Amino acid sequence: MFVLRNWKDLSVIKVASIEQIRQIEAAADAAGYSYDAMMQTAGSALARRVIAHIQRLPDPNAARITFLIGAGNNGGDGLVAARIVTETTSALVRVYLHKRRDDPLFQAAQAAGLFSANAEDDQRYRVLTNLIASAHIIVDALFGIGARPPLRPDAAKLLRNVKQALDLRDDPPSDRTHNPLELTPQQARPIIVAVDCPSGLDCDTGAVDPHTLTSDETVTFIAAKSGLFTFPGAAYVGELIIAPLDIPPTTEPLSSINATLIDADSMRDLLPPRPVDGHKGTFGTALVVAGSREYIGAVGLTAQGAYRAGAGYVRVLTPHIVATALAAHMLEVTWTPLEADTLTPNALPTIRQAAANAAALIVGPGLGASTETRAFVDSLLSGDNLPPLIIDADGLNHLATLDHWWDRLPPDTILTPHPGEMARLAGITTDAVQADRWRVASESARAWNAIVVLKGAHTLIGHPDGRIGVLPVKTSALAKAGTGDVLAGIIGGLRAQGASAFDAATAGAWLHASAGLIAAARRGSP
Repeated sequence: MFVLRNWKDLSVIKVASIEQIRQIEAAADAAGYSYDAMMQTAGSALARRVIAHIQRLPDPNAARITFLIGAGNNGGDGLVAARIVTETTSALVRVYLHKRRDDPLFQAAQAAGLFSANAEDDQRYRVLTNLIASAHIIVDALFGIGARPPLRPDAAKLLRNVKQALDLRDDPPSDRTHNPLELTPQQARPIIVAVDCPSGLDCDTGAVDPHTLTSDETVTFIAAKSGLFTFPGAAYVGELIIAPLDIPPTTEPLSSINATLIDADSMRDLLPPRPVDGHKGTFGTALVVAGSREYIGAVGLTAQGAYRAGAGYVRVLTPHIVATALAAHMLEVTWTPLEADTLTPNALPTIRQAAANAAALIVGPGLGASTETRAFVDSLLSGDNLPPLIIDADGLNHLATLDHWWDRLPPDTILTPHPGEMARLAGITTDAVQADRWRVASESARAWNAIVVLKGAHTLIGHPDGRIGVLPVKTSALAKAGTGDVLAGIIGGLRAQGASAFDAATAGAWLHASAGLIAAARRGSP
């Protein structure tokens, strides 16, 4: 999922709940920016996106656009956009109303010469079928953020017929005359653009009605919504476009929302500086404490991640069998082999000596599940003066077995759990984590006084003060063993260079996910 900012140079993109959006709209209306003005701005933003899609068609002058219009404000946004598209292009624009409308927005659309039809008059949905089967672009402006699944029977029936009409496109008739209902051979499926959210998607929870259309693009207004990044609903969104509607970012409660979207522009500001006269000491030492006989590769992936993120120096303390296997392949790493095949409390004096000169300490990848390693993690947290700490993988699993472990973490510790590890840390099931990722990430970060990177689609970064960073990227290219080790290394490398804990976790997650997208584009995603 990509976030495109086409209209405003937003310094921060907020992620809001439905209730917060309602409060923002009410505050803007009270400040003199009326609901009608917001609807006109929303419709204009939507129209620009539809026109952009028209211009990319093989024959823009012959484009056919079908707007599915609901009875509320979402439908109003669609009517404004339909009128603008009609007035500014040669496209054939048709509107299909779920319920009759006779408001000024519909009257303006009629005055512009749009073809319109009503579901209430459309026996067996024959008109709808033709309007869908002949469209190059379909705009879903039926139901906005207020709709929650399951949809009402009449709405579900309409969308069910839309899906059936889409199935007819594989073999359309080709001998019709040019009229608003014409069927002509074209691409197998039209472009589907959702207004604010795909109709039937719960914008708070990500729950979705089975009749909801899968969009190629969603144009959402004021702020992103949490449900657009929560599965199963996130699979229906397509590319996400944010249109702020000219509401000043200082407007309350918009300015006080603590969930923000991570994108390239905001991430860039989080990266530590790279002065041209810097040297390896300038960019810090990342200390990696990881590995065991069973898990050798995790150490190398973590160390490489730290180096690729810009750490000036990476030192690895690991069992000798791991160092022997990897040292010849990673010449830049400084290796400190430990005698045992796994980390035990006996390694603590060596680790503490090395930690005295480290700017970041990454613990956990490939440690294994032995009781000796559990004792090592216990002992490590019993000491003082640890460098900034990142705990990942088996380090988290051992942590979860310790009583009141959260009281023993150094300030600004970063935890990087996947859902299963998060479940063990929180004492709940993995299903419970996945069912309420936002609450789990936010409340856990506050309760544990730690930065929590809840990995997955979409990754969330929680701060103890209530801030949440939302990663708008997902790719199955990262769904394989070892990618989490790389992420821990990247975060540690950024931390070693002086980035704050939250900034290192946020920028690290973005860089990691973006690398996954690039890899998938170049090599495919298995």
